[in-house]
Amino acid sequence: MTSPDSTPRTEGPFRLLSGRTDDEWLLLDAESADPTYVPREALPDDAVVGNRIDADISWDGDEPVVDAASIETATTVEFVRTEAVIFEAAQNCFEAARAEGEAMNSRVTYNTDNEANGVLYTFAEQAGSRDLFEEFRDGLKPLEPLIARAAQPEAVDPPFSVFVIDPEEPFVVVYIVLDPEGLLDETVRDTYL
Repeated sequence: MTSPDSTPRTEGPFRLLSGRTDDEWLLLDAESADPTYVPREALPDDAVVGNRIDADISWDGDEPVVDAASIETATTVEFVRTEAVIFEAAQNCFEAARAEGEAMNSRVTYNTDNEANGVLYTFAEQAGSRDLFEEFRDGLKPLEPLIARAAQPEAVDPPFSVFVIDPEEPFVVVYIVLDPEGLLDETVRDTYL
């Protein structure tokens, strides 16, 4: 988009990820997944990885300038490589995908009261040099479609807690916990973070 003064502009929403250095953030356009790296101080001090950010960005030459920014939803995303044993639901989800010859599988998880408490995805490791965990962390493989699907009208509204877990098993887990203040969130954090 170009403003009346011909300055290129981009408007959010964006998904916030860590930048290439500690001094910057990566803003991934929520629709196109186009990346924009901005200085860390350009966003609110309480912004954290995973937040959905509403921002207006213009360019000063090749450099992005954040003209306005606010946190739209406080969803968080945690990335963790672990040697801990992966939980049974994830193992079963992956095994079902493998049995069907699929590279990806998903399922809804439920609490003891049979209420949906999360959406679980497993992705088989890719042959060759692809590292799906890194691709999620760097925004090359966007999490946005998975998060948006969890926020469909019949589901609960964000914020969510999203955990991208790379266990020793041959798959990567993306677990979207629907209640970031609930028992499931606490359990996943205690086990893997």
